[in-house]
Formats: sequence, C-alpha cells, structure tokens
Amino acid sequence: MRKLCIAVIALVSMFQINAQEETIEIGAKAGLNFSSLTGDLDETKARTSLHLGVMVEIPMTEKLSIQPELLFSSQGAKTDDTSLIFSYLNIPVLAKYYVTEELSIEAGPQFGYLLSAKFELETLNDTNPNPNTSGESASTKAAEKVDIKDDVKSIDFGLNIGLGYKMDNGINFGARYALGLANVNGVENSAQNFKNGVFQLSVGYFFF
Repeated sequence: MRKLCIAVIALVSMFQINAQEETIEIGAKAGLNFSSLTGDLDETKARTSLHLGVMVEIPMTEKLSIQPELLFSSQGAKTDDTSLIFSYLNIPVLAKYYVTEELSIEAGPQFGYLLSAKFELETLNDTNPNPNTSGESASTKAAEKVDIKDDVKSIDFGLNIGLGYKMDNGINFGARYALGLANVNGVENSAQNFKNGVFQLSVGYFFF
C-alpha cells in the first residue's frame, strides 16, 4: 500500500516538473460502477455499486494531459441469491487526448489494492406476523456475509479506456471501462482464474 502511494506521488511530481505553463487542476469525482468478474465463474451478473475519489489533471501540451486519480471502488459480481463484494483503493493514471476543447479520449493503467472482500448469501425466512392466524406466513430476506479477503489477491492491475467531457465551469463527465488483466483468485492450489471488469459512469468537479 505504501509503495503504491509513493509511486503516485513520484508520478505526479515528475509530470508537474514536465508540465507546460498550463494550470494544474485538482478535483473530486463520484459515480456508478457496473462490475463483473470474467473467467472461470459460471452464471454471474453485473453488480451495481459506487466509486468516489480525487483527481489531478496535469497539462503536458495543448491537447495532452495526464490525470492520476485515487478512488475507492466497490466491485465484484452477483448471482440471483449471492454476491461477491470487493472493495478496492484504485490508482488509475490516464493519458487524456482532447479531440475538442471539451471532449477527450482517455487511456492508461490502473493499480488496485484490496481493502475488503466478502461473500454475501441472501436467504428467505418464513415468518407469521399474526399469531392468531394459522397457515399464513410472510417471507423476509436476510443476508449473511462471510469475510473472504484471504481468498482474493491483494494487488490488482488493469487497463482503463474511456471518454471524458469537461465544461468551462469545472463540471466534468466520464465513461470508462476498466479491464482487469490480473487473476485475483488468491485461493491456494486453485486452478480457477477470474479478473475484474468495471464499467464506470462518473461526474466530477475541478475546484481549482
């Protein structure tokens, strides 16, 4: 974790030294995740969750910028009655090429550090809300969570590609896909291979 933070600080420092006289912008962003796990997992569905964090845009030329980010990202996948819930601290470092003054094409690597991993099983419990009425019952949902952090690798690596749109008032929008390139299955002697995949929709604001 400390090594990841040091790497980001070093990258920001290097880009800042090489940056033109353009203004370096700092902001925050948040949005939706539609996450999945690809590979040796059967019948999984996309899980909807959130991401949020901070970003720095460092202009290199009139058309090209570098944008490191630090994001909390809730990921994983689900089935009809189970969910795999992975929480990551992700560090994307994007190259942004501006096609127009507002619209940019973005791509770059992403490093992830696993904060937590849980397996959630959803069950139905039959209850009888009216003890004077026999034969009538109602079903309530209950969720049981199991910590599986030891079964998931701590470090993830992937590639981001997407689009960004930045307005003059500092508000910006983004759509990107984070393609996981590393097998995150940490179960010893397991032959299963699965990787993260996340489609993100974001809205952000540059404060200065």
